[in-house]
Amino acid sequence: MDKTDPVAAVEAAMIAIRRRQTRRTFAVRSGGPDPVQEVLDALEAAAPEPLGVNGVAAALGVDQPRASKLVAAAVGAGLVRREADQADGRRTNLVLTADGKAQLDVVHSYRRERFAAAMDEWTVDERDNFADLLTRFVTALDR
Repeated sequence: MDKTDPVAAVEAAMIAIRRRQTRRTFAVRSGGPDPVQEVLDALEAAAPEPLGVNGVAAALGVDQPRASKLVAAAVGAGLVRREADQADGRRTNLVLTADGKAQLDVVHSYRRERFAAAMDEWTVDERDNFADLLTRFVTALDR
């Protein structure tokens, strides 16, 4: 990697982040039910819009059968429930249960503790700048 090239440096950092996500480091270490955590994250991110299995598949970038298995696991764990769509009786929406919301709280708390620890020696301005730049970067990737 060329350390003088900021784009290459960002690429290397993103690869390291992706590797951690692939191992689901945060969900596993926080006691979360590994791949089911992705379903919870997708439902939370979509709120207040309802998601069904196809919406979860799109959000996670997986095929419908894989999303269906993940959703079934989340339902089986009591973290998500299926609910009839009041606007379209053919659709089923997925809703976080109280246990699902509690699980999200645990994972958010753990993640934020880890992120805060990683930035522990940073100034307030550095944290603010990083948050602004990272948010802008992620938003620009979707364009």
